[in-house]
Amino acid sequence: MKRTQTRRFKKLTAIFTAVVMASMLLSCTGKEEDKNLIVPENDVKKPVVMFSPMEKTAPDVENTARSAADKTIVMAEEKLGVNVEYSTYTAENYQEKTYDEVSLDRVRNHMDDIYLLNPDTIQALGEEDILMDLSGLENAKNLRGIVKTANTINGKLVAIPQEVVAYGLFINKDMFDQYHLELPETPEDFLECCRVFQENGIQTPVGANRWWLETFVLAQGYADLYNGGNTEAEIKALNSGEKKYSDYMRPGFEFLQEMIDRGYIDAGKAYVSEAIEAEGPDFLAQKTPIVMAYWDAANTETAYGNPDFEMLVIGFPSSRGQMPVMPMTGFAVGVGSEHTEDAMATLNEMISDEALQVYTETNKVISPSKNVEVDCIPALKPLNDKIKENIFVLGSNAGMKMEQWGNTCQVVRMLLNGATVDECMNEFDRLQEEAIKK
Repeated sequence: MKRTQTRRFKKLTAIFTAVVMASMLLSCTGKEEDKNLIVPENDVKKPVVMFSPMEKTAPDVENTARSAADKTIVMAEEKLGVNVEYSTYTAENYQEKTYDEVSLDRVRNHMDDIYLLNPDTIQALGEEDILMDLSGLENAKNLRGIVKTANTINGKLVAIPQEVVAYGLFINKDMFDQYHLELPETPEDFLECCRVFQENGIQTPVGANRWWLETFVLAQGYADLYNGGNTEAEIKALNSGEKKYSDYMRPGFEFLQEMIDRGYIDAGKAYVSEAIEAEGPDFLAQKTPIVMAYWDAANTETAYGNPDFEMLVIGFPSSRGQMPVMPMTGFAVGVGSEHTEDAMATLNEMISDEALQVYTETNKVISPSKNVEVDCIPALKPLNDKIKENIFVLGSNAGMKMEQWGNTCQVVRMLLNGATVDECMNEFDRLQEEAIKK
């Protein structure tokens, strides 16, 4: 499919909300219309309704993300005799409501069967116990551990993605070479690169939007938590209140504040900007050397797939070096689904190794199945190498009582709007206390 995918999965809290542009219905294949008034019973296909975003941002561009999912859906339809009907989100139809807000409403009111959900929505609905437990699906046994960890709530696997969304820094390697800069590993390295760019006339080295700056914060805050060998104990301490999320988040927020103070990020512009739409043109025009985005933005013509320069996608700066950030979107089935049995069977086929191989090869993404891999494009190799080494942080983790991706995004927006770092940390303390009380 971001946020996801995106991203594709976007909000990915952004990864998705930012790229949703148009609605679509899945059309029938081109068979001759049956002119008989009475349709034989065995020709009637069982309906399954799916709610998802539409990711195509331009009508004349091939949408590989959508076609990849469609291929797996067709495989399920042919095997099971179902007909998957799309119900899609479009911003123009819902006006001020985000995709997440609409998703929450539709699941709670049992309006569809299968839903494509962002991380914060998965956590909210899972806590309400209105998503089916998918752990019993036959093909769930093939999932990577990271997928199960991120989407398990109270012992139930409530969502499964068709790809693992990874966020990274998109780097104009030509501009780094022009100024003899090494690719940044640590926050200090990153600030030095920005200083050099600015001193050479690049006024704002980092192109940012209102959704994805939390990736810097999460990479720095959770580098040790997810890579220090003590993850389970640390999360337990956070869930009990023994440890504070604010202590993890403070270094990343101080880093963002320093970038704002030095003019490396335009906070005012970022606060009101949608993802890719705002920073994308300057990055492609080689006016901005650094942006952040999700994995698939490097593959598709709708984002950064065909730049006129050498592009690399690397992890975010952290104390442990370049760090990918991986939030987890996923398909879920509502407990109140009208066609629960058929929806579960359809999702099971969509996550089979056979279907995920098709999806992965079409979309060139990271598969949620431990049995499926595909070669990535050269630009993505630095990010992919880290992930293969199990070096990353989770941008969403349903095992944490306080939701991560959406909450961090909103607190970052407070910073962009003028709040102090201390005020942002107080907000994390409030959110943590609220989550523990639930």
